[in-house]
Amino acid sequence: MGDFAFRRSVGHERLDAYGRGFAYLAGLNAGWIAVGIAIGTWANWQFVAKRLRRYTEIAGNALTLPEFLQNRYKDTSNLLRIVPAIFILIFFILYTSSGFVSAGRLFETVFGIDFQLAIFLGAGSVVFYTLIGGFLAVSRTDFIQGVMMFFAILLVPICAAMSMGGFGETVTAISNFKASMFDPFMKPDGSTIGAIEIISLMAWGIGYFGQPHILVRFMAVKSTAEIPQATRIAMTWVILSLAAAVAVGMVGTVYLSTPLEGTDSEKVFLVMTNNLFPPIIAGIVLSAVLAAIMSTASSQLLVAASAFAQDFYKTLLRKDASQSELVWISRASVLIIASIAVYLGFNPDSFILDMVAYAWAGFGAAFGPAVLMSLFWKRTTRLGIIAGIIVGGVTVLVWKQLALFGLYEIVPGFIFSFIAIFIFSKIDKEPARELVEMFEAVDKSKI
Repeated sequence: MGDFAFRRSVGHERLDAYGRGFAYLAGLNAGWIAVGIAIGTWANWQFVAKRLRRYTEIAGNALTLPEFLQNRYKDTSNLLRIVPAIFILIFFILYTSSGFVSAGRLFETVFGIDFQLAIFLGAGSVVFYTLIGGFLAVSRTDFIQGVMMFFAILLVPICAAMSMGGFGETVTAISNFKASMFDPFMKPDGSTIGAIEIISLMAWGIGYFGQPHILVRFMAVKSTAEIPQATRIAMTWVILSLAAAVAVGMVGTVYLSTPLEGTDSEKVFLVMTNNLFPPIIAGIVLSAVLAAIMSTASSQLLVAASAFAQDFYKTLLRKDASQSELVWISRASVLIIASIAVYLGFNPDSFILDMVAYAWAGFGAAFGPAVLMSLFWKRTTRLGIIAGIIVGGVTVLVWKQLALFGLYEIVPGFIFSFIAIFIFSKIDKEPARELVEMFEAVDKSKI
C-alpha cells in the first residue's frame, strides 16, 4: 500500500521545480506560492479525494473528468463531455509545452546542445513511454521519479550550504547580499509587496481543485481506505520539497559566482548541481530533475489524449468505436498534442513559471468550482456546470491578456465560475430525483 500511496501523493504538478527561479530572484516572496500550494494540496486530499472516488463509483466509474461530469448529471446531450474537453486540450497543450521547455533547459545546460534540439529529445522520451505503457507506466514511473526528485531537491541546498561553511554562514551571506531575501513582504527592488500580490501568489492553492491530471488519480484510487495514508505522504512531500525549492533559489544567489538573469534564473538548480558534484553524482541528481519533468508531462499528455479519444472521437465521430480503436486514436492524439506543445515551446525566452501559471489558472478556474459544487451542493444542475466551466475558462483567457489590477487570473476566474454555477443552477429546474438520490447516497456512504 505504501507504493500506491506515495505515487498518488507525488503525482501532483512539480510546481517546486518551476518555483526555484522565482525564489532566486525574489527570496521569501516565493514562499507565498509555497504556502498556497501546501494549503491547496491538503484541502484537495482532505475534502475532495474520498468524495470524488466514492461519487465515481456510484456514477459509472468514469475514466476522465468530462465523463465523470456527464455521469454525475446523466447528461445525454454530450455537452458535459465536449465543453470540458475543449478547455482540457487548450490548457494541456500549454502545460505540456512548459514541461518540454523545462527539459530543453536541462539538456541545454548539461550538454550545451541547441535549445530546440533539447526540446525534441525531452519530448521524444516522454512520448515514447507514454505511448508504450499508458496509465500504468505513468503511475509506476511517478513513484520512482518522485523518490528521486524528493532526495535531489533536499540534497542540493544542504550540500551548497555546507560547502559555504554551514547554514549560519550561508544565512549571513544571503542577508548581506540582499536583506530583502528574508522579508516575505519586500520585493527585490525594496518596495513592499501589496495585498493583491499576496492574494495572487497564494491563489495557486485553489488551482488544485480543478487539475484534471490530479483529479483523475483520485478517481482511479483502488480503495478510499488508502487515502489517509496518501494524504500524510503528500503533505510531507509538499512541505519538504517546496521549502527546499525556495532554499535552492535563495542559496543559489550567494553560491553562484556568476549571476543568472532572465530565463536563466530558472536554471539555478541545474547550474548549482553541475558546480557542486562530480559528474557521476551530478548526473544522478539531474536525472531526478528530468524524471520530474517527464512524469508531469506524461500525465498531462495522457489526460489530454484520453479527453480527445473519449470525449471527442467516441462522443462525436465514432460512438461504436472499439477499445482497440480508441487506444490507437489516443496514441495518435499524443503525437499531435506533443508536436503542438514542442512548437509552442521553441521560444527560449519563455519563462516556465509563466506558462505553468497560465495553464494552472485555466484548469483551476474552469474545473475547480465545477468539481466542488458537483460534490458538495445538491442543487447544482447540468446547466450550471456548463456555464461555470465556460465562464471560468474564458475569464482566465481574457484576464490574462488584459492583466487587470495585476491580479492572477485564477482569482477572478474561480470567483466568476462559482457565481455562474450558482445563478444558472438556480434559474434551471431542480435536479431530477435520481440525481438527488445519488448525491444522498454519497453523503451516507462511509467516506
